[in-house]
Amino acid sequence: MTTSVLVLGAGMVGTCTALHLALRGHRVTLVDRKGPGQETSYGNAGIIQREAVQPYAFPREPDVLAKMLLGQGAALHYHWGALPALAPRLLRYWCNSHPERHAAATRHYARLIEHALSEHEPLIRAAGAEDLVRQVGYRVVYRDARALQQGADEARAVAQAYGLRHAVLDAQALAQAEPALRMPLAGAVHWLDPWVVSDPGELVQRYAQALERAGGVIAQGDATTLRATARGWAVRTQAGEVDAEHAVVALGPWSETLTRRFGYRLPLFVKRGYHRHYRGGEGPRIPLLDEAGGYVLAPMRRGVRLTTGAEFAFVDAPPTPVQVDRAYAQARRLFDLPEPVEAQPWMGARPCTVDMLPVIGPAPRHARLWFNFGHAHQGFTLGPVSGRLMAELIEGGPTVVDPAPYAPTRFG
Repeated sequence: MTTSVLVLGAGMVGTCTALHLALRGHRVTLVDRKGPGQETSYGNAGIIQREAVQPYAFPREPDVLAKMLLGQGAALHYHWGALPALAPRLLRYWCNSHPERHAAATRHYARLIEHALSEHEPLIRAAGAEDLVRQVGYRVVYRDARALQQGADEARAVAQAYGLRHAVLDAQALAQAEPALRMPLAGAVHWLDPWVVSDPGELVQRYAQALERAGGVIAQGDATTLRATARGWAVRTQAGEVDAEHAVVALGPWSETLTRRFGYRLPLFVKRGYHRHYRGGEGPRIPLLDEAGGYVLAPMRRGVRLTTGAEFAFVDAPPTPVQVDRAYAQARRLFDLPEPVEAQPWMGARPCTVDMLPVIGPAPRHARLWFNFGHAHQGFTLGPVSGRLMAELIEGGPTVVDPAPYAPTRFG
């Protein structure tokens, strides 16, 4: 039976949710304050990470924690003023990063990641977006032999456990694979399964165009105006109020703003991140993660995109892109990156949960209200499978994976 659905949030997760529903014959309106793919989904490293079976844990090594507290390196930055409010959730995140708890989370996380490529592939074809995607994987590079050996051992264990493909490159093989490298490195782990995208925001926009071809409607509006009605739910848009039987909250880092209005106190927080493009030189041939530096360099349409690690701050606090400067100082030692494209770095926010699993399922206390957010670093990777799971839950039929581990009710 077809139904009508409002999907709030036009990032990768929300757009894929709307597209899956439309392809199944439902009447869908996708609502966002901006166009599709113009917020968090625009700013990532453009990697569909099939190998990312393990969610990002909070570091527990004493030396890493010391660097974090001292504000050293490019991998992490924080706002002192935000820490008192964020501390309880960060503490829960740290506790859930204990090896035993992290292993349990990985089992559930890997079940979603398993479908990353197989769910993106039909949407890429439906969207005519093959020109944006290369099936070349990405490399993690290491600066010293000890780090390379440790990285290779960990990669081998993960690959064997989850049926993934990888290759270990020594210094000579890496230099041949990346001839623009300006200094010798110890080597790299090349993850072979991931796909890379030359314009992440454009891929979301192509999916949104496929949504419109399938009969869906895209509207600009204010998700915070969502209200319950006798029929279901309604939201204000520039074209007037739109109502539907169901509403899906897929607002990424802004989901908490809306869910709190309806009385939900979910343990969410954000990791902000930055990027900047550089041109005029020669960068890596495929995306490259500098293990020691904590940043990614990815060749894209606008130039070589440098993306940073995490910044703990309030989602709407003014930008403090110190990580970009720190990462660039390290990256320019590896590649010639002379000319920044943007006058100022771009900033976005990753929507995170304290147990590292997304929130996918029905709102506990409101009929026909659904949640689909909290994908942290992997919303771009997991959008299609999360969208399919959401559509299946709304229809009440069999689901691609067991939804229980991601249910909002797990937080009480």
